[in-house]
Amino acid sequence: MWSLLLIIGVLLAACGQPTPSGAVHVSRLADDIGPVSANFIDRALDRAEEHGATAWVLMLDTPGGLISSTDKIVQRLLAAEVPVVVFVSPAGARAASAGTFITMAAHVAAMAPNTQIGAAHPVAGGGEDIEGDLNKKVTNDAAADIRGIAEVRGRNAEWAEEAVRESVSITGAEAVELNVVDLTANDLDDLLAQIDGMEVQLKPDGPMVALQVAEAERVETDYTLVERILDVIANPTVAFILLGLGQLALVIELWSPGLVGPGIFGVIMLIAGFFALGPLDTNPAGIALIVLAVVLFAVEIFVAGFGVFGIGGIVALILGGLILMSDTSVDAEEVSLWGLIVVGGAAAVVVGGIGLLLAIDRRKPKWSPSGSGATIVGHEGTAHTTVSGHGTVVVDSELWSARAVSGLIPRTTPVRVVEMDGLTVVVEPMVPVEIVESDELGDGAVRRRL
Repeated sequence: MWSLLLIIGVLLAACGQPTPSGAVHVSRLADDIGPVSANFIDRALDRAEEHGATAWVLMLDTPGGLISSTDKIVQRLLAAEVPVVVFVSPAGARAASAGTFITMAAHVAAMAPNTQIGAAHPVAGGGEDIEGDLNKKVTNDAAADIRGIAEVRGRNAEWAEEAVRESVSITGAEAVELNVVDLTANDLDDLLAQIDGMEVQLKPDGPMVALQVAEAERVETDYTLVERILDVIANPTVAFILLGLGQLALVIELWSPGLVGPGIFGVIMLIAGFFALGPLDTNPAGIALIVLAVVLFAVEIFVAGFGVFGIGGIVALILGGLILMSDTSVDAEEVSLWGLIVVGGAAAVVVGGIGLLLAIDRRKPKWSPSGSGATIVGHEGTAHTTVSGHGTVVVDSELWSARAVSGLIPRTTPVRVVEMDGLTVVVEPMVPVEIVESDELGDGAVRRRL
């Protein structure tokens, strides 16, 4: 049902009103800076350029984010073919850390009253300080980067470097005085009224372009449904949990094929997990180990490995999580300890439980054609098909070739095994049944009641 509604929504959006040329395109970003937000900004700017927008306005409120994603956004803003306006709003918003880089990269930078900008010193992915020589390296690199951005846009390069090295932060009014941003505005209407007629230079050697925005139509470009979902799950820990639990659900399905639910949910979680990894910079070795884990879990079910394959699968799964994000930038998030504990613990419970049940099952005496241990004789089951001279029955959750002692046994009739004939069980009905006195099941068959 939801899939149908989503398809209808996409089709309706595609058939909507065409995007007008020369409009002011407006987007809002109130979130951490990451791969999803970087892709969103790229898409929004693409749309503005494609339709010849008069300007593209990004209303920004962010505590910061990943250096790698910030670099992509800044590069995209510096290469924009339409005027870019970054507006830190509404009141109380901030352009902290990565937001400082993005704001200063705009052709026009504005802030609402009671907003902040700065505190751009780099930290690690978990928010902790970066220690030693690596701290110097990352800080120097970020300082040089933001100084270059400020110089390109004609803004206060000294303050920008100080925001990185000393984590200084200032208000909108102070930012205007220090030539960090161009102006303050109460809201979007006030912003467009103030910048109407302002001239900006899109390229360092290019001509000046006048902003004609006061009377222009406005076009909103917001997150799509897919981007909103990705914004929630595009996290190494979430992706790892989805992949780990998804493959465990498939293992349960392989162990007990009659359980349809685990397999369906397992496939859904695996798809969601790999979907979440899509925008992230992942280590291929980590993904390979996670895939190896599910193979080892499956082998444990079908091969008497005394738990070796299952333990190997758990180790591969945890190692995969540990190195999943190991080759990303210094501030990138990694799979958290609690994520490893959740998935590793679930794997130990599922694989250990299945292994215990398999060990118990393998110790049970089995029937053999030679007649030794013919324990299935006397067991009860159900006719899987109509049984006469041949057919099939289910006994002890196993499907057997069968024939009836006499007459015909209808499908679903409870039966009892009375003897074995090679690999065929001979069964008798446990309840009164209709017996067909003909080998045919046509309409003319003569029936009598036992």
